[in-house]
Amino acid sequence: MSRQKGNFAEDRATSYLEDLGYEIVDRNYYSRFGEIDIIAKKDNTLHFIEVKSGEGEPIYKITPAKLSKIIKTADIYMQKKHIDLDYCFDAVIVTQQIEFIGNITL
Repeated sequence: MSRQKGNFAEDRATSYLEDLGYEIVDRNYYSRFGEIDIIAKKDNTLHFIEVKSGEGEPIYKITPAKLSKIIKTADIYMQKKHIDLDYCFDAVIVTQQIEFIGNITL
């Protein structure tokens, strides 16, 4: 997917999350392991959110290897920012509609 399409999907996901009451804390956070698309906070919980879009079933683009990179990057983020909050890993799927999938590590 092109960066432009990715940015468009992330912008839609950000607006969607804000409408649901999430506070956007950070976007496109990079570590040596990978990237987290959106970091948001709601109800005293930090949410590390992967945004996927495109044809078919974009959720299947979140592979175990990709999830491992997201988790390692989240660990670095929390250490560097000295954050001590509950956290979880979620996905926002952007197609014709937008779907939020919570706790994708379960």
